[in-house]
Amino acid sequence: MAGSNFGTLFHISTWGESHGAGLGVVIDGCPAGLSLSKDDIMPYMNRRKPGANDFTTSRKEADEIEILSGVFNGLTTGTPISMMVRNADQHSKDYDKIAGYYRPGHADYTFDEKYGFRDYRGGGRSSGRETLARVAAGAVAAKLLKEFGIEVLAYTHSIGDITLPKQVLDNKENITKEAVLNSSLFMPDKETTKKAEEYLYNIKKELNSSGGVVECIAKGLPTGLGEPVFDKLDAKLGQALFSLGAVKAVEIGSGFVASRSTGLSNNDEFILKDSKIAKATNHSGGVLGGISDGSTLVVRAAFKPTPSIAATQHTVNKNLEEIEINIEGRHDPIVVSRAVVVVEAMTALVLADLLLQNSVSRLDNLKKIYGKK
Repeated sequence: MAGSNFGTLFHISTWGESHGAGLGVVIDGCPAGLSLSKDDIMPYMNRRKPGANDFTTSRKEADEIEILSGVFNGLTTGTPISMMVRNADQHSKDYDKIAGYYRPGHADYTFDEKYGFRDYRGGGRSSGRETLARVAAGAVAAKLLKEFGIEVLAYTHSIGDITLPKQVLDNKENITKEAVLNSSLFMPDKETTKKAEEYLYNIKKELNSSGGVVECIAKGLPTGLGEPVFDKLDAKLGQALFSLGAVKAVEIGSGFVASRSTGLSNNDEFILKDSKIAKATNHSGGVLGGISDGSTLVVRAAFKPTPSIAATQHTVNKNLEEIEINIEGRHDPIVVSRAVVVVEAMTALVLADLLLQNSVSRLDNLKKIYGKK
């Protein structure tokens, strides 16, 4: 299987299956000298792990990260950083029934067609549990970005048709990590969280599931991240977020709203602020011509409803018979709340990689390191 690698200079390779012995990641290209420990990574893992509230799978996993290489005396050594999490609470028998049929909305059919067989235990490599490896790597990327004053923060933008109020979204730069973490759904508004909780309780009673949107912002970005042609910042973000199994749409800045706007209303006029060039608005979401423009990065990922639902569905089995099914097991009625930190991690990975690449984009940058003393 190809395609388990991501990044150019800050490069990751993930491995493992939902019901295997464990999952992990190898990071290549992290600079030496970065302070790093398990304590830097576990807060990210805890935000993603199952069993945190009534709206996540009841699978109980501590998701304790083990750092196997690349760190010595609390500092990265510049060599590959290998990390893993051991699986502990697999109920593989819960999936025996699905071995002979294809679940609607899942990768069962396409996986079988591509490889000739599949690991049906929780989706194997296609499982959302694979994202824990990305989160571990993203925590390291976020720690590296903080060295340069760059902060990445994701939160739940909407669940179903329940969206954060306009006053919150219009002042997104004031959204704090504390407000995000204080919400059961990582939605930085108490009233909206309550409405979304009520909505999800009703969805669960109906044996159904819901989709939603995660928004991510990055503050403190320098200008210059991203390349002007194929490796645009927005193109890299699109690839990163579309690589998440349940993501069906990605927006930068105004996104689809821009298609219904005019040039006069959508253009961000330049102004002087504290004797520096800035923008009066941020419809571009911090990206112009595929390159970061120094303003806050704004990206959104739309997640489809969880396809594993207990309500009766129609499908086809391997004997080419049409059947009715009710999917059993432990499943999230919504993936959005657990996906918040995954979106944050993938965004951090993109930015860390492009930050390293940008360091060699100008001769004077190299002269600062290798010029004559």
